[in-house]
Amino acid sequence: MAHNGNSDEVKKHARERITKLREEIRHHRYLYHVLDRQEISDEALDSLKHELQKLEERFPEFLTSDSPTQRVGGKPLPGFQKVTHTARMLSLNDAFSPNELREWEVRIRKLLPSGSSQDYFAEAKGDGFAVSLEYERGVFVRGSTRGDGRVGEDVTENLKTVEGIPLHLEERVLEVAKKHPAIGNMLAAHPGLKEAVSRIPARMEVRGEVFMSKAAFAAANREQKKKNLPEFANPRNIAAGSVRQLDPKMTASRKLDFFAWDLVGDFGQRTHEEEHVMMKLWGFPTVPLAKRCASVDDVVAFWEHIAKKRDSLPFLIDGVVVQVNDGRAFESLGIVGKAPRGAVAFKFAPEEATTVIENIAIQVGRTGVLTPVATMKAVSIGGVIVTHATLHNMDEIERLGVRIGDTVIVERAGDVIPHVKEVLLRLRPKNAKAFHMPKRCPICDSPVVRREGGVAYYCTNKTCAAVQREKLYHFVSKSAFDIDGMGPKIIDALLDGGLIHDAADIFMLTREDVEPLERFAERSAANLIKAIDDRRSIDLHRLIYALGIHHVGEETAIDLAHTFGSLEKLAAASIEDIERIRDVGGVIARSIVGWFSEKKHREFLGKFKKAGLVMRPPERPKSSKLSGKSFVLTGELSSLSRDEAKAKIRELGGDPSESVSKKTDYVVVGGNPGSKYEKAKKLGVKIIHEGEFLKMVL
Repeated sequence: MAHNGNSDEVKKHARERITKLREEIRHHRYLYHVLDRQEISDEALDSLKHELQKLEERFPEFLTSDSPTQRVGGKPLPGFQKVTHTARMLSLNDAFSPNELREWEVRIRKLLPSGSSQDYFAEAKGDGFAVSLEYERGVFVRGSTRGDGRVGEDVTENLKTVEGIPLHLEERVLEVAKKHPAIGNMLAAHPGLKEAVSRIPARMEVRGEVFMSKAAFAAANREQKKKNLPEFANPRNIAAGSVRQLDPKMTASRKLDFFAWDLVGDFGQRTHEEEHVMMKLWGFPTVPLAKRCASVDDVVAFWEHIAKKRDSLPFLIDGVVVQVNDGRAFESLGIVGKAPRGAVAFKFAPEEATTVIENIAIQVGRTGVLTPVATMKAVSIGGVIVTHATLHNMDEIERLGVRIGDTVIVERAGDVIPHVKEVLLRLRPKNAKAFHMPKRCPICDSPVVRREGGVAYYCTNKTCAAVQREKLYHFVSKSAFDIDGMGPKIIDALLDGGLIHDAADIFMLTREDVEPLERFAERSAANLIKAIDDRRSIDLHRLIYALGIHHVGEETAIDLAHTFGSLEKLAAASIEDIERIRDVGGVIARSIVGWFSEKKHREFLGKFKKAGLVMRPPERPKSSKLSGKSFVLTGELSSLSRDEAKAKIRELGGDPSESVSKKTDYVVVGGNPGSKYEKAKKLGVKIIHEGEFLKMVL
């Protein structure tokens, strides 16, 4: 009985979650499809839909015909003529990993004749707005939106303004093929199509994607700024809104483009690849990144290749569409719910996803700051399984309105620590709990204080075990001593074994000290001691950064090393001496002087000398070509990394800086520049692009 009770409880929770998810998805779909508005990212909405689909698969008894997983879009907008599609405009189910793609293949293989050879056609999935184009005797007569999949909106006049959409189809394909080798090669590769494309069908329908290029998007936002209007959120929103403008002139002004991806009807094509060739021959632009793949492994390799090129493409894509290539096999697989079984959208790993906060814990950092960290239901973001996200501080928790039990949008870009971006309040459970900052440190039980004028809470115990542990993690980190093989787990083992108490003790260790520790054999102990010995000689700026002085980051550490040349001179410097350094203000200067004035820190540095640590002074610039010139880098450089660019500036006597001011000589702008670019324009600082910068430093 108890088991049944637990099962009933699980089903009850699933039914409640499914109900809330459906309501949330319908809300966002209505905003996007009917009102052309968007509150959350496409990735976050995909994550909600993915969760709902998985729950409905697990609990099919709760699946209903009106679920968002069983329909395509929203209602047609009033103001346009309605169009009933000759065949439903379907959507696609998603796969977010190679494993999910292989699971899809296993499912469809069961429905195909055993032993049948099966290849796939994969094409980059444009992030735009789906439309249908109808032609009579080669003339474009009607264009419509997807709408709810069965009934869309007539937007013919707007689509006529899109350059990529042909208004009259080429009637002399074979003659054109003789003049253009590329088209001739297509026909040679598909000889069966020669007869099919030699005549234009009396009626035909092509479906595809209206989109806005990255360049057109940037131009549109420049116009918005000139008019003091809000900037557009993303190209997809503009494409959708522009196609549904009542004034075609407005649509024309947006510089939209088009890719065709589906040919509706039987015109002699046998495969989806041949459909692409036929559409191309008849004058439709098709997705340039497409390939026939002999296996799912080939599809995955193509997907990985496209993912690497994604940022450099002139238009946005969010994955790869994979379709069973053989037309008959594709049709025989049929439709399930809203989507064809024989195709799937193989999405790129999202940088945002939705999940549930299960708890909020406190992490004590090396400066004693208490940081609230959310423990969450595991979710894949950017190809990485994420279970924790920073909530930064109490002010941020209050701004977001986060509670334990909330469904949240979590963001992770590249190697950036995941953080909670937004709370989905309509999914909040009744038992959600508010979080309060503890009054005492969870590690050492010392009082916690919030300094006047600041947002952070601090442990008042400077010798708190958590603080000391975090300082050691920082000391051996990549930008500091970077001791090979010595990460947090090894530091923990050494601390717990009583072998070290501070960073200087690391250099007193012997192989005999380390060997008895768990997981350490004779060889690994010897390797660790060698790695430590390799760091007995260290660049001065690395040591300064490793000390963990409050407010002293990597760039400031480099500036201090170049200015003073030795640790002794830095230790003897006054606040006024340090403030003379560019970008170093009074707060940083007082922090540095205060650190060196403490007796325990002087004794700590004395231990380094006894351990035989040698500090290498900074190298003198190879040239004075850029002497006295300061540079700020913003955006992505294509020919060298940010660190390499800074090193080049220093080699020539220049000063790489992190902040833009009137004293800045040059702001170097790469791809996707940030706020520093805008600030430079406001202050009238000279802006140079990568090519000009390379001429200066190479």
